Amino acid sequence: MAEIDARAARRRFDRAAPTYAGAARLESEVGARMLERLDYVRLAPARILDAGSGPAPQAAQLRRRYPGAQLVAVDFSLPMLRRARALGWRARLRGARRPATACASLERLPFAAGSVQLVWSNMALHWVADPRAALAEFQRVLAPEGLLMFSTLGPDTLKELRAAAGADRVHRLADMHDLGDWLVAAGFAAPVMDMETINLAYRDMTALLADLRASGQTNARADRARGLAGKGLRAALERAGTRATCEVVYGHAWKGAPRKSADGRSIVQFARRSS
Repeated sequence: MAEIDARAARRRFDRAAPTYAGAARLESEVGARMLERLDYVRLAPARILDAGSGPAPQAAQLRRRYPGAQLVAVDFSLPMLRRARALGWRARLRGARRPATACASLERLPFAAGSVQLVWSNMALHWVADPRAALAEFQRVLAPEGLLMFSTLGPDTLKELRAAAGADRVHRLADMHDLGDWLVAAGFAAPVMDMETINLAYRDMTALLADLRASGQTNARADRARGLAGKGLRAALERAGTRATCEVVYGHAWKGAPRKSADGRSIVQFARRSS
């Protein structure tokens, strides 16, 4: 994976906070599909961590599904979190509650070990400078038998844009199998990974770039070119077509339950859970 410039990524999302909800079509669709997957999971969390929440578009659905749980939205963008806490008048009439919020990096979560029963992370891991460190933090804050459920982007994402504009203008993304290995290395039990391709149709690549800018999702590679795009790039985008391929990777894994050995020392049991 290309190293992410975390400061540049945060600036992009800060600027995009007012326009994110209307432009993040893929994130909204993937979030809805993740919510459907919770239908097959038996879980009664006391605390849910929405990791890399942005404006927390799935907060209301998570609250309806788990009405007794405290929801905490975590993001590195403070303007995004302010949007997460804003409630419209309809929501206030329904008695909706604002999520608790914490402005923090996913690699250094400000929560005690074992304090969360569900870590939910929709399309955030590919914006983390060190996703392995983030997965280790998810494992740390999860309580025994807690669940991590996440989505992220795989390496075939925006392959049309990569072919037209050059590989250095699109993020390199982790393969599904690498993510599974990282989950095991972080101490998760029996991770389940799968992938699907979602195709987005646009009038042209210029319209795609407009959505990416409005949702904060432009190039934040540490080795990105700093100059302005020239006529050659614009011509290449015109030749790229109207379809944007997105490889979406889903994963879930449980934190193993601690057990005691015969001599009383604590060990960890990695038991497979069905979902």
